[in-house]
Amino acid sequence: MKRQNVRTLSLVVCTFTYLLIGAAVFDALESDTESKRWEVLSDMKNGLVRKYNITPEDYHMIEIVIIENKPHKAGPQWKFAGAFYFATVVLAMIGYGHSTPVTVGGKAFCMAYAMVGIPLGLVMFQSIGERLNKFASVVIRRAKCYLRCNTTEATEMNLMFATGMLSSIIITTGAAVFSRYEGWSYFDSFYYCFVTLTTIGFGDYVALQNDQALTSKPGYVALSLVFILFGLAVVAASINLLVLRFMTMQAEESARDEDKDGSKTVLPIDGHIIASRQRSHDDQASVCSCNCLGNKTCESGALLPPTVRSHRLLLERSLSTELIERASV
Repeated sequence: MKRQNVRTLSLVVCTFTYLLIGAAVFDALESDTESKRWEVLSDMKNGLVRKYNITPEDYHMIEIVIIENKPHKAGPQWKFAGAFYFATVVLAMIGYGHSTPVTVGGKAFCMAYAMVGIPLGLVMFQSIGERLNKFASVVIRRAKCYLRCNTTEATEMNLMFATGMLSSIIITTGAAVFSRYEGWSYFDSFYYCFVTLTTIGFGDYVALQNDQALTSKPGYVALSLVFILFGLAVVAASINLLVLRFMTMQAEESARDEDKDGSKTVLPIDGHIIASRQRSHDDQASVCSCNCLGNKTCESGALLPPTVRSHRLLLERSLSTELIERASV
């Protein structure tokens, strides 16, 4: 089995194993808390129903009103500021789910907008990431020259370290800002920044959803949008390095596989296949790779075998009289 096939199979096995481990850990961490919260909410619901003598139909209507009213706490969601925020979330594939189109025209336009906008955003973030990596490589080279290092080239590990440090700075700084403006704890703000910049976008924490922030705090809205766009560009730079590294590994594996499978090559001549076995370096029976079709000796001075000379004569005659079915050197 080729190395590429083994690597692909290993990746599939590792991914599913990772999924199983993640499911087991989340089950252990969240299952008991979920059960306790459900019991508390059920007790509160039953207490309210008994206290105010609410029918199941009325309670269902109250639930609908509360759920539908929740997105409107931040003010109008579809004025220009809120619409621009939503368009950014769509293009960046974050998808908080805090507000969604409800009209048929809005849903149709959202699908068409996403089909064009998502590839455009991916290309833009990838291009910005490449420019950031280029800038980081220049800075690293100059820093190494200033420090008089033995090698001044910026390696992949240097670039990964630089983009990783920049990503950490952006997330930690953004967490401090959102913690102040949103009233979240620093850990919850850090969690929000990480979920946002990795485009997971659960939607359990969404910025600009309190105190009419979309309409009353334009500076905060701009800061949030800059954080999302610039942060995603930096993350794209890190991902670009990982993709390049993976492509390099894949090219190396392909070269090794070709070297191993290169003991027998197939050469097409005028529609027919000539199978020739490559000689090893120890075999000095004059495998000629020069262009001297008419000469009897190659560049090393070795005599050409008769079969090679006959093949060259046939090639000079354009293979008009007889097709070559087997050639051996």
